[in-house]
Amino acid sequence: MKKRILSILLVLTLVLAAFAGCGNSDSKTDDKEGKTYKVAYIARAQSDSFAAWLANEMKAAAKEYDDIQLEVFDGQADDEKENAAIENAIANGFDAIIVQPNNGEAQRPYVEQIVDAGIIAITTNARIDNIKGASSVDADPYVQAKVNAEAAIEQVPQNGKVVVLKGPSGNFHADERLKAWKEVFFAARPDVKIVGEDFANWNKDEAMKLMEDWVTSQGKIDAIISMNDNMAAGALEVVKDNSKYANILSYGVDGTAEACLLIEEGKMTSTSLQSAIDLAKLNLETVHKLLTGEETQIDTDIDAPLITKENASEYVKIYKERGLITE
Repeated sequence: MKKRILSILLVLTLVLAAFAGCGNSDSKTDDKEGKTYKVAYIARAQSDSFAAWLANEMKAAAKEYDDIQLEVFDGQADDEKENAAIENAIANGFDAIIVQPNNGEAQRPYVEQIVDAGIIAITTNARIDNIKGASSVDADPYVQAKVNAEAAIEQVPQNGKVVVLKGPSGNFHADERLKAWKEVFFAARPDVKIVGEDFANWNKDEAMKLMEDWVTSQGKIDAIISMNDNMAAGALEVVKDNSKYANILSYGVDGTAEACLLIEEGKMTSTSLQSAIDLAKLNLETVHKLLTGEETQIDTDIDAPLITKENASEYVKIYKERGLITE
């Protein structure tokens, strides 16, 4: 790429200090105006580029509230570690706990413990449905995939060969995005053949390994259908210098800085925005309303606009302003 994305590792380093389990260095203390609310954010995994972005944006959004002290903890993409972090947050007397599940059903009983302890509970990215007393802030994963799938109907060539990169099994977002692709795209295009399909668990390295195998075993591949941008970028990395794949189509979800640059440069076809900026702002707005008693239950979603070659530069500009892309 001519433009350089600010190293994800450097971005993650900024998150690690908070993830260590210590208080946010920007946290606020009680003042004369009233109570300061302690809020724990249990992130899925600092190794996940979107999760790391969301954690950074949560910290930034918290700075807008003088009465909120936010602490961030890392679930390390491990159910046992994430569940232990939730239990510790309950024991440490937080006023609210926001959980980004690694596996919704594995975290469900622990979020129920939050509610039972009389602590405000919010699940986000992805929500865990049907927990009485818990609120949620999320995006609609079906819609996120649907906008890409609708575009792909006209873009994928007749009798095209495609590969499908799936998110973690049982993950609400992964399952709903795949469902949308099946119901919207594959139902409309029975001529298209899936020549490779597997779980890459949101992970770029896993996606690269799968794509390497598929390129070797299948030869021609017309499109990459991915449940997130990170996996799509990994698959594209494998074929970037292979002229045989110069016109390969690729679809993702999240609207990450990397994906927007790839789209702007014509190397990726489209993605839909799952804005960590908007998610973080809405989470903090929601938790503040719940803490102050303005609302008692909130379930809300952000929008999922489609990002293509025509509008990718608008999002690249936003990322440059936030320091996530440098020249």
